Amino acid sequence: MWFAIFHLFIGHHGDVGAPMADVILPGAAYTEKSATYVNTEGRAQQTKVAVTPPGLAREDWKIIRALSEIAGMTLPYDTLDQVRSRLEEVSPNLVRYDDVEGANYFQQANELSKLVNQQLLADPLVPPQLTIKDFYMTDSISRASQTMAKCVKAVTEGIQAVEEPSIC
Repeated sequence: MWFAIFHLFIGHHGDVGAPMADVILPGAAYTEKSATYVNTEGRAQQTKVAVTPPGLAREDWKIIRALSEIAGMTLPYDTLDQVRSRLEEVSPNLVRYDDVEGANYFQQANELSKLVNQQLLADPLVPPQLTIKDFYMTDSISRASQTMAKCVKAVTEGIQAVEEPSIC
């Protein structure tokens, strides 16, 4: 069976995936939409619209909804509240804002060890840690910022930013 590959980029700031896309649809940045994000500790957080998206940019859920209609498989969500209601059904932690979900699987591991007749490890299992070379350039908005680029360069090269000292 042969499948055609079609790349669609929905986003803002024309980040690294954009040049590979067959179609680019302008999405709103986090300051331009009401959205739910989960941070690295598992805490769901909500943003609210601060400014209007430029030009034809739209909130991501609206783009996906429109594409589903064009594809003939219309999603049953016409409002953001309907999307969030579905999120609550699928993953309740995504609507419990500022609440950290526990990630302790000890009870499940203990039950599984009984089934396979194995003892749990006496020492904790420590997974390898991913080292991020440059944390401050991990999102598309920071990567598109000339000011952030100057600050990162100043820090990594051990020099002071002369042009904009108050920012760095």
